[in-house]
Amino acid sequence: MSANFEAKKVVVQEITEKIKAAKSVVLVDYKGLTVAEVSALRNKCKESNCEYKVYKNTLVRKAFNDLGFKDFDADLNGPTAVTFGPDETSAAKLMVNAAKDYEGKIVLKSAFVDSAYVDKAGAKALASMPSKEELVAKMLGSMQAPMSNFVGVLNNLVAGIVRVLNGIAQQKG
Repeated sequence: MSANFEAKKVVVQEITEKIKAAKSVVLVDYKGLTVAEVSALRNKCKESNCEYKVYKNTLVRKAFNDLGFKDFDADLNGPTAVTFGPDETSAAKLMVNAAKDYEGKIVLKSAFVDSAYVDKAGAKALASMPSKEELVAKMLGSMQAPMSNFVGVLNNLVAGIVRVLNGIAQQKG
């Protein structure tokens, strides 16, 4: 086997491992970005614990096919960048914002979330969702609200009884 074939096998293995490790993977078309814009985008990704990489489409296709996913074959044409995200929404949010910031230079193609193919519309919807941490915080807040309301009602009830007893004591005293 040639050294080039072996090098490609290593890259496919690297992509496969990154897909498995990421909670989400977003594919975008990146035509016309300048070097400075790509550097700025990579820095934004690093700040969000995401990774923005450009691989050959054939190698990304092979990695997805090795994992049993053929849905991405149609999306892996033309210039394609891959963003690996540590959670379900951050990579999609970054790429949707980048599409707005670099108007016409970045176009969403698709995403891979929760071991499933997500089309362009689904990836945009994913970007508008709150993160898992935000959802957990909202849920805990909504669970805590009835308890704190109940405590408030009990406090008011006890305070009312004390006021009534105090009023009776003053009338008799």
